[in-house]
Amino acid sequence: MEINGVAHIVLRVNRFEECVAFYDSLMPRLGLRAVLRSDVFVYYVGGRTAVGIRRPEPKLADHAHEELAPGIDHLCFRARSREDIDDLYSFVREISADLVRAPEEGPWAPGYYSLSFRDPEGIRLEVNHIPGKGLLAGRPAINPAPDYPLEGRRPS
Repeated sequence: MEINGVAHIVLRVNRFEECVAFYDSLMPRLGLRAVLRSDVFVYYVGGRTAVGIRRPEPKLADHAHEELAPGIDHLCFRARSREDIDDLYSFVREISADLVRAPEEGPWAPGYYSLSFRDPEGIRLEVNHIPGKGLLAGRPAINPAPDYPLEGRRPS
């Protein structure tokens, strides 16, 4: 068997209303639209994937998201071009998202270009573009870049 991508991811958030407003504005920019909406769950579909935003179980609602703790580190969407990322950067600034890293080339793969920001819950989102077949093109192996700062390149 060879999978055909990631079907969906569901994020549990305490700041449900804030996150739904955030994702309601962001998802259409990424080609996803809400296909299900309730007081506890919103489900966005498009681009051969889906993202769900769900309230936590009440008994666990006091748990805060911690990016470096066990659980989700970040969610990365793949863009079709660098220009898409640059356009999204303008939008991310318009909505005053918590910017982690402005668009830049990163060390993880040849041509890796990305933007990173956080949703109201503090979950980091990334949008990247890797030209061609990326790591599957037989180029150099992935560079995990463990010392690369989360916020991007260190000032020169």
